[in-house]
Amino acid sequence: MLLHPTSLELAERRVAVIGANGSGKSTLLQLFNGLVLPSAGDVLVDGLDTARRGREVRRRVGFVFTDPMAQLVLATPADDIELSLRRLIRDRNARRVEALRLLGERGLAELADQSVYDLSGGERQLVALTSVLAASPSIVVADEPTTLLDLRNTDRVRAALAALEQQVVVATHDLELAADAERVLVIEGGRVAADGEPAEAIDFYLRLVRP
Repeated sequence: MLLHPTSLELAERRVAVIGANGSGKSTLLQLFNGLVLPSAGDVLVDGLDTARRGREVRRRVGFVFTDPMAQLVLATPADDIELSLRRLIRDRNARRVEALRLLGERGLAELADQSVYDLSGGERQLVALTSVLAASPSIVVADEPTTLLDLRNTDRVRAALAALEQQVVVATHDLELAADAERVLVIEGGRVAADGEPAEAIDFYLRLVRP
């Protein structure tokens, strides 16, 4: 989905983006770390232009995909997280220790050496989030991270996102997750149709889809 000319400054610690499928939510999020580049204008992250300094931007902005299998590239959770740690920790044994510690923080230590194909959807999403966080981003962008999950695992992912110190920008159909934010954007037809406090923006969205 193409976005119409948009001017935004996102400084809040928790920002949610809601809207119908195909409205432009994912395109907006992908602009934030250079997965998509603007055809006009600039996207700046901490003053860095995503088009000219994409590598530095991606070190700052961790991206969590809707489907965790789109980003889990190695055989086991521990292997995948060790890969994320390679830039920060040179020693292989130290990387292993840190990967196990990070998995333990998410309650996933017992899954360290299991095949990612044997994990539940919620476990995969938590591993994907852990892998992103292992690279120490200052911003976490999550594209519909609870869409494929049951209620229990949705709650686990919500709790994990809520506990993060980083700024979090999340696109979601889960209005309870959106209500956790400080600011909510409603995207409709590639435009920002509403922008404000969660209750106000969510009410606007409900009136938009349930006239």
